[in-house]
Amino acid sequence: MSNQSLVVTGQNVLLPGSDQPQPATITVDIGTGKISDIQTVYTQQSPGGETTFIDAGDKFVLPGLVDAHVHLNEPGRTDWEGFWTGTRAAVAGGITTVVDMPLNSIPPTTTLQNLEIKRQSAQGQCWADVGFWGGVIPGNQADLKSLVAAGVKGFKCFLIESGVEEFPCVSEHDLHTHMQELQDQSTVLLFHAEMESDSSSVQSHEGRDPTEYQTFLFSRPQELEVNAISMITLLQEKYRSLRCHIVHLSASSALPVIRAARSRGLNLTVETCFHYLCLSADDIPNGRPEFKCCPPIRSESNRDALWEALIDGTIDCVVSDHSPCVSELKKFEEGDIMSAWGGINSLGFGLSLLWTESKKRGVSIGQIIRWTSEQTAKHAGLSSSKGHLSVGYDGDLIIWDPAAEFKVSKEQFHFKNKFSAYEGMLLNGVVQQTFLRGRVAYDRTQNGFGGLTPIGKLL
Repeated sequence: MSNQSLVVTGQNVLLPGSDQPQPATITVDIGTGKISDIQTVYTQQSPGGETTFIDAGDKFVLPGLVDAHVHLNEPGRTDWEGFWTGTRAAVAGGITTVVDMPLNSIPPTTTLQNLEIKRQSAQGQCWADVGFWGGVIPGNQADLKSLVAAGVKGFKCFLIESGVEEFPCVSEHDLHTHMQELQDQSTVLLFHAEMESDSSSVQSHEGRDPTEYQTFLFSRPQELEVNAISMITLLQEKYRSLRCHIVHLSASSALPVIRAARSRGLNLTVETCFHYLCLSADDIPNGRPEFKCCPPIRSESNRDALWEALIDGTIDCVVSDHSPCVSELKKFEEGDIMSAWGGINSLGFGLSLLWTESKKRGVSIGQIIRWTSEQTAKHAGLSSSKGHLSVGYDGDLIIWDPAAEFKVSKEQFHFKNKFSAYEGMLLNGVVQQTFLRGRVAYDRTQNGFGGLTPIGKLL
């Protein structure tokens, strides 16, 4: 078994530190699942022996993506999503690692016992590797160190109501007790950074049409994000050893606060999402709740500012925040955006979305992979094994056709509930094959998942 290897050669292999692909040949030892050799040459000669040889030709060979913000919802809300469907959607889109959020499953990942329940639910169901975030809620500070010891990658909290009763938001007072508990740990605290204050709050939509996207946009002003991030950076002044991370930044008006915090040496990292970079509020039709998420998709000028912040390094990484639900909760028949569940189904489309948008903005494939693989792996504490095509790293790689074009349709949705804000969009770039530790996890050329079984591990 240990003599078996996968050899992938191509003219366009993305190696670390480069923005553009180059000729290379990568060998993965199937026994260890690790990359054992990289030669910067393209060869059409199979080494023979117990070798699976793949010539990618002019297709791109890329590291598998690491999506560090996914709601898999199992157990408890498995009709919304599950490990089986969610991780299949991931590998079909070139994502070889997902990190699961602590809420929307019942129970949430807020205690060691609840983490165990979740891990048991995931056994044997994962097509991608899966890591877990823990949760910070009022009163669970005594559970945090045991969760760190059990391997959670960090902790998520809300500064505004989360939408599910099992995961209440925390106050500034709560955060002091939790941050004291975590500050000597090798971990990170993630914030859903919207917060109401005396001067700004979630706006009443009384008298406004609940089917209009602008009504929803009006209800969640950018100030909520600015309030939250200002408070987080003040807390960080006291707990400097603890890295804090802003999830799904949508408000460009918070960028000066983030830049100021960084200039003061605060350990603050930031993510944004495919939907904030690839969609604009100016183009969202009324009566279409599939576009609702919190915080909201904002204007075109806001989107441009997020792109600039991503390119200059103010924003570190890009994730999906795949936050699905059953179609009834989306209120499609009424078109009622205000009462619909907020979340965008996107798992598996991120690379194509960013590539399509990036071509208009002069962004390279190397930059995209830095944001969606290298930096997300680093954020989730996985940078010693994921996010790079390097010797000693996991043999997680994808063969990708950058020139292929497709129209997004329900037939391509591998996630459980078949609707998405991206349906009908024309995108570029298609995953041909996904390899996890040197083994095939998805093969479009062989009927997708035909004859395959899930080989993902719990990280």
